Amino acid sequence: MQINDLSARIKANEQAITGAIQRVVASGWLVLGPEVKQFESAFAQYLGTEHCISVANGTDAIELALRSFGVGPGDRVATVANASMYTATAAQAIGAQPFFLDVDPDTRNITLIEVERAIAAGVRFVVATHLYGLAAPEILQIAQRCADSGVKLLEDCAQAHGARVDGRMVGTFGDAASFSFYPTKNLGALGDGGAVTTRHADIAERIRRLRQYGWTDKYKVEFAGARNTRLDEMQAAVLSAFLPGLDAGNERRREIAARYNAGIRHPQIQLPVAAGPEYVGHLYVLRSAQRDSLRQHLRAEGIASDIHYPIPDHRQPVFGDLYADVHLPNTERLATEILTLPCYPEMTDAQVDQVVASVNSWRP
Repeated sequence: MQINDLSARIKANEQAITGAIQRVVASGWLVLGPEVKQFESAFAQYLGTEHCISVANGTDAIELALRSFGVGPGDRVATVANASMYTATAAQAIGAQPFFLDVDPDTRNITLIEVERAIAAGVRFVVATHLYGLAAPEILQIAQRCADSGVKLLEDCAQAHGARVDGRMVGTFGDAASFSFYPTKNLGALGDGGAVTTRHADIAERIRRLRQYGWTDKYKVEFAGARNTRLDEMQAAVLSAFLPGLDAGNERRREIAARYNAGIRHPQIQLPVAAGPEYVGHLYVLRSAQRDSLRQHLRAEGIASDIHYPIPDHRQPVFGDLYADVHLPNTERLATEILTLPCYPEMTDAQVDQVVASVNSWRP
């Protein structure tokens, strides 16, 4: 059993995909055309925000959002260290330095107390990642604290499309939000894609310039730090076809997670927080002190698993000894214990039950 079966998603949506592609081919417009505009408008409306600016991928979305905030060389950007370097990579591309935060061991998400620590240290930019499809529980308080301190807040929603906190979509709490439309995401394209959303017209305008060379007019460059990063018409059309089914897909992911939580009964496994509108089941990640033994057992049972993510950002080789003195105990422990089980909308109940039975039969 695969960790995610994209062929099943494509087959289930074959007619809609074919129609979207044929529409683009017939139009002859392949870049920054009507399909991009339509998707940007529809996605902004879905979230309940004013602006959506699509780009080529989720990491570009983070980088351009940070640039729109005024992040520059030498600035520090606060971010969690358990989300596989995406924010850290974007910050490095600007010449900024990550300021790493620890996470809550149960939600695996950013906490208000760690944001307070960053602000006290003089950090002026914070990225709050909603990890594994679970909205950061304290996002409202974090947003208020940042606003009160004059600190810019970016929500990284790459794994949380459609998650809600108190009836409000993630991606609407910060000054801006970044999204990825990588194929495995809850709202995924048939290739790479990303977007920045914001309620601020000035931020939106800067990102529109930054995504296309820094142009203020064709061939007239006025914005530094720009690049060519555009969502193409094909991917925009496919995303428009998939968007109406996002909430139903999220609900199916919740059902699978609930089935796991109800069925898995093992004394050496800790189950995740995986319920409610705050959770959209992008990944189902459990914990075990003997994670590697469990993974080997599942492999022998024909069930794929994964580790999201095995190396904390502050321990990545690219940094050398730069963060040798930084210790994030929750993050570091989680990296040795977490394991991701298959969880995607096209899974059948029988497949879910097979995973449950295999996990319960594990004898470390």
